[in-house]
Parts: sequence; C-alpha cells; structure tokens
Amino acid sequence: MIDVMFGSLAAMLSSPKMMGVMLIAVLIGLVVGATPGIGGRLSIALAIPFIYGWEMKLGAVFLLTMHAVNGTSGQISSILFGVPGDGDDAATTVDGYPMAQKGEAGRALGASITASGVGGIIGAIVLALMIPVIEPVVLAFSPAEFFLLALLGITFIAFLSGGGSIFKGIIVGLFGMMLATIGMDPTTGTPRFAGELMFLWDGMSLVTAVLAIFAIPEMIALAARGGSISTVSPEAAKFTTRQLFEGAMEVPRHWWLTLRTSIIGAVIGMIPGLGGSAAAWMCYGHAVSTSKTPERFGHGAVEGVIAPETASNAKEGGSLLPTLFFGIPGSSGMAVMLGAFLILGIQPGPAMLEKHLDLVWTLIWALVVGNLIAVSILFFVTRWVARLAFVDGAMLVPFILVLAVLGSFVSEGQWQNLVVLLALSVIGYGLLRFNWPRAPFVIGLVLGKIAEDSLHKALGLWGMGFFLRPLSLVLIGMIVATIVYAVYASIRAKGRPAGPEIVT
Repeated sequence: MIDVMFGSLAAMLSSPKMMGVMLIAVLIGLVVGATPGIGGRLSIALAIPFIYGWEMKLGAVFLLTMHAVNGTSGQISSILFGVPGDGDDAATTVDGYPMAQKGEAGRALGASITASGVGGIIGAIVLALMIPVIEPVVLAFSPAEFFLLALLGITFIAFLSGGGSIFKGIIVGLFGMMLATIGMDPTTGTPRFAGELMFLWDGMSLVTAVLAIFAIPEMIALAARGGSISTVSPEAAKFTTRQLFEGAMEVPRHWWLTLRTSIIGAVIGMIPGLGGSAAAWMCYGHAVSTSKTPERFGHGAVEGVIAPETASNAKEGGSLLPTLFFGIPGSSGMAVMLGAFLILGIQPGPAMLEKHLDLVWTLIWALVVGNLIAVSILFFVTRWVARLAFVDGAMLVPFILVLAVLGSFVSEGQWQNLVVLLALSVIGYGLLRFNWPRAPFVIGLVLGKIAEDSLHKALGLWGMGFFLRPLSLVLIGMIVATIVYAVYASIRAKGRPAGPEIVT
C-alpha cells in the first residue's frame, strides 16, 4: 500500500504531461468557480467531449482537479459582491460579504482561500485513511440516518439566526422547506405545486434562489445607498498583501475549528445525497453553535468564512469515496463525474481496491496537488481582485445584476427561472429591509427535499422503528441537545443588553 501511495505521487510529479494537464484543469476550474451559475456539474459535462479517448488516468485527473478547485474560487464573488458562485458558496456570503463591507475583503479572501486549500487536502487525507474501512462506514448510513442528519442540519437554524432572531430564523427556514416540496413527489413521481410548469418539475433552482435571496437584494441596497460595496475608503482599509496573509493566518489560529469542519465536510461528502451545500451550511451552523460569541456571526466573523469553505472543499474527497468504490455518486457533481469515469473506461466498484489502486492514489494526490496549485495562483491575483470592493456602485451594480441574471439562466438553461428570480428577489429584499435573517431560507431549501425523501424510504423499510436504530438514537440525541442549547442560549440572551441583530 505504501509503495503504491508514494509511487503514484512520484509518477505524477515527474510527469510534465500530467502536471501540465493539472495546471490547465486548475485554471479552468478557478474561472468556472468564480463565475456565478455555471458550477462544477456543467463544467464536467462540457469537458467530457474533449477528454473522450484520453488515457484513463490522465482524463480522470483532469476532470477531478477541475471539479475540486471550483469551490476554491467560488468565494471571490461571494465575498466581494454577495453573489455566490454556486449553491455551495452561499454560506460563505453570510459573513464574507459583511467583511468586505467593513473594508476587510483582503482578510476574508485570505482566510477563505487558505481554508479551501486546507479543507481540500484534509478531505483527501480522510479519503486515504478511509480506504481500509470503506465498506462498513458507507453501509452504516441508511435513509433513516439521512433523514435525521437533515433534521440535525435544520436545527442549526436557531444558531444561524442568533439569540434574538431564533423565531424569525425558524419561520424563514420553514419557508425554504416549503419551497423544497415544489417538484416531483419522491414517492408517487407526480408533480406537485408546479402545475403545468415543467421547469419546476425538478424542483426550485438552488442557484436562482440563492441569487434572489442574497445577491439581488444586496445590489438593490447598494444602489439605494450609493458609494462602493466597502463602507470604508481604500486608505482606511489599508488593503495590502499583508492583510491577505493576515487572513490566511486566521486558519491556523482557528485550527481546531478548521480540522473539525474539514472532517465533518468529508464525512458528509461520503453520504450520497447530501452534497456540498448541506456540508457548507451544516459546518457553518456548527461554527455558530460552538462559538462563545455567536452574536458576531452574520456581521463579519472570520470563523463564518473558514467553516463553510473547509467543508465545501473537504467534501470532494469524501464524495469521491462512494463514487469510486460503490458506484454511488456522493453528490450531483460526482454523478456527472461517474458518467465521465465510465466513458474513460473506469469501472467503479470494490475491484478498484484490487486492480486500480494506483489510480485511486493518483486521484487522492490530484486533490492535494490541485488545491496547492489553486491556492498559490489565487494568492498571487487576489490582491488586485479584492480592490473591486472599492469600485463605485454605479459602475458595479449593473454588471453584477447582469451576471446574476445570466447565472440564473445558465445554471439550468430555463428562461422561466428569471421570473422566479424576480419574485424571490422581492422577498429577499423584504427580508433584508426589515432585518429578517436570510441564511435559514437556503438551509431549508437544501435540506428539505433530503429530509422528505429519506423519511419516505425509512418508513417504507422499518416503519416508525427506524427511530430506534443505534445510529439513529445517536443523531436524535444530538438534535435534542442542539435544540436544548438553542433554547438555553435564547433565554440567557434575554438577560443581556440588546445587541445588533443578524440580518443575513
């Protein structure tokens, strides 16, 4: 095993062709990640015709590297403009954009880039460590656990909303869950709440919803306020390369949070169906719930940038595990990746451990090396990119609005999503205008469908007895403990002087 592990790394680093392909893949992945609405799935699908006929290992490394670094650059638009590059980047917007408004764009970008790289590397390490114990771990999770994991994520709404906004947060989160029921019924396969609108049969577009709730309202508010995104001048912000590296140092300063959220993200990635959005939001909620000062979140807490970024990149290593060894995609992006692997002649399954172990280790090292290359490139260019936070809003707002509209259309190619974008933007601006939290909406939308589908399957398999499964009891205990702590924190907050309300 050790010989194969280090032999694969040596073969990769000593091959100019392999390293050149990885560099091209990283550059494409960074551009795709920074462009709202495109996402990793579309980039893989568009790349498949070009890698057709490639050598198996070369093509697999190209696709995986390109996909893995999407999240490393997605936070650029999330932090600078409040426009998430993809659904996975929405959680970063909650604290990243307020940091940019305070003139701390450089610090936020430095922290997010470093956290993304570290998360991707830890995700690869978790994948490597899991190779000897893959089967029992993956098979331990059933629809019962999926349902309870989704509920556990939804309980973080209380923390995301802060001590003074728990009630509002639950209402907004339930609204997101309500919209998650639009589309095909997971049991009967019939459309519901969609009528004859076929574009809604697949459910509400996450990219459209995120852009409408976060990006459009922020741009409207910026246009109404005037000036730039940053409310302080470039001179006051004193943005320098040093500020960028100060942000990078926040990651080792919060090393325990970084490690925890990376591992949580990788584990969530191993569970088919949850995906990167769930990993990012669950880890964001974990950061809030374990913080001694949760009231800072939503106003520019750097931990709120680190947690979702480590999670969204770490889940790539985790989601690769069931994809390679069970042929079960760990995420929607990995579902497209699985099809590309089959085209390249890679047959996922337990035989990968016996016949293609060198390929497995090559892909693991590709995650590590690809993230290192991506972080290096971004640190070089981010100093100039961050200055966009100081550009006059009159010049920036029209461009961002056009970008958001294009992102909504390109994500699924449905013009009807523009109508949904307009309608939800009104709601999003209302939430922003009247100081209601917006983050719980996305959590409800992401986890609502997962919870419903898993509940139907669990009831079909075990009836109500699925609550008594050992792992189910552990998750139920975590849910109850989370709710109890949320109530306790709310009661304790009432005895303190009123602080600023989170309005993310």
